[in-house]
Amino acid sequence: MAKFNTIDDFDVNGKTVLVRIDINSPVDPISGIILDDTRMKLHAETIKELSMKGAKTVIMAHQSRPGKNDFTTLEQHATVLSKAVGLEVKYVDSIFSSKARESIIALEPGQILLLENVRFFSEEQLKRSADEEATSVLVKTLTPLVDYFVNDAFAAAHRSQTSLVGFTRTVPSAAGRVMEKELTVIGNALENVQHPCVFALGGMKADDSITVTENVLENGTADYVLVSGLVANIFIWAAGYDIKSTNKNFIESRGYLDMVDKCRDLIERFGDKIVYPSDVAVSVQGDRADVTIENIPDASIFDIGRESLIKYSKILREAKTIFANGPAGVFEDPKFAIGTEDIINAIASSKGFSIIGGGHIAAATVNLGYGDKMDHISSGGGASIDMLAGNPLPAVVALEESKELFEGK
Repeated sequence: MAKFNTIDDFDVNGKTVLVRIDINSPVDPISGIILDDTRMKLHAETIKELSMKGAKTVIMAHQSRPGKNDFTTLEQHATVLSKAVGLEVKYVDSIFSSKARESIIALEPGQILLLENVRFFSEEQLKRSADEEATSVLVKTLTPLVDYFVNDAFAAAHRSQTSLVGFTRTVPSAAGRVMEKELTVIGNALENVQHPCVFALGGMKADDSITVTENVLENGTADYVLVSGLVANIFIWAAGYDIKSTNKNFIESRGYLDMVDKCRDLIERFGDKIVYPSDVAVSVQGDRADVTIENIPDASIFDIGRESLIKYSKILREAKTIFANGPAGVFEDPKFAIGTEDIINAIASSKGFSIIGGGHIAAATVNLGYGDKMDHISSGGGASIDMLAGNPLPAVVALEESKELFEGK
């Protein structure tokens, strides 16, 4: 039995349902045009189902954050979302003003309304407990107008913000279809791991990947962790190789200097279970140069080397369970995309159950045409990696607590 409610647990016919989704999308800074509708299509299932069941659906979402050049209104999102859902999505340029409240009250069963960018509300940026968020003006103002709260924003589930956790204390709450699928697929894969299980961890968020490495090796989930990207550079340094000042300074500039000792400890504890590159690709006057880790010049490491890829690919193809998160290098540059492309290709060729984390590696997987070769591509990089690290997701905890709070009421 699920620890949280789903849409199936509520009769939404004629009811007002507030739905939190994550349609944060790439936006052209000049034209304001949305460049990718992937997330709109993803949440269309939840929105359309609620509408077809007769709900008065009120959508809450965000776009970027204050200070960014793509921090904008959701007017364009309403247009794109309408096409994705196949139904009209009305838009109101307010979150909880009298205009927004009147628009919510005026909804008929089956109709859909998108509120303004929730991050225009300054308190949304605060990270507080669900009990504290429930006292915010946003929650107190909208609660009298809604019957149910549905959180479908798995990609933001690792955040404890007003629109994600506050309403779980004031109205019966449930997981939407995206949230439900993500938690079920990743949760089941972690609980029923088929061995050998391999984690391929790359990207720039080294602290997250290093935490995952420790967690999955400590609890026996992983047989091997293959590291790449900035994570690999830290492990290579920790293993006693001179990665030179350019790469050391970059690691320090990212605030990861303390991770070197952490990685050294992990190598001592887990040995060959942590696989780091034996060669890397550096940028020499803009060109790719593959060198062994014993002979790294004072140049930026932008990818793992070709010899390492042979080893990585073999391990991945023989795996029965694969979790991958983060690109192997600077894959935006074709010269340094080989590592990311080969790792994705190896995962796609494997007969094992594969889960691809969100973010850059998910985009690269789809762009390479391997989307249908993977068992699951997550919509949330940060949320999925927190799950892999064994960290509770605040938005999910809030849904679980809400089920207990409103049980029998």
